[in-house]
Amino acid sequence: MTEQDIDKGRTNAIISYITIFGVIIAYYLNNEDDKKSTFASFHIRQSLGLWLSFIIINLSITRNFDIFMLRAAVYIFFFTLIIFGLSNAIGRKAQPVPILGNLLQKIFANLGS
Repeated sequence: MTEQDIDKGRTNAIISYITIFGVIIAYYLNNEDDKKSTFASFHIRQSLGLWLSFIIINLSITRNFDIFMLRAAVYIFFFTLIIFGLSNAIGRKAQPVPILGNLLQKIFANLGS
């Protein structure tokens, strides 16, 4: 990724971490022909995977278990990863989030390419 690509996609990368709706907005903004950025695509894949994982795990835990500490641990885990990804987007780094990042890049490899 070049500095020009990072500058072009930085705003969309940051937007993608702001709720699941931010991912959708950033995806469509990044898919405009003149604004396509590999930096933004990288962060959109990371963010989409984190938000979908959070929703799926949260729904399954909420339905099957009513244990406050387990739910709190899930919230803390995912929001820590989201903050990590957001700080990387702000800091102009294309570094995958710990534990899930490389897997998310493989799963959503065709998204935004």
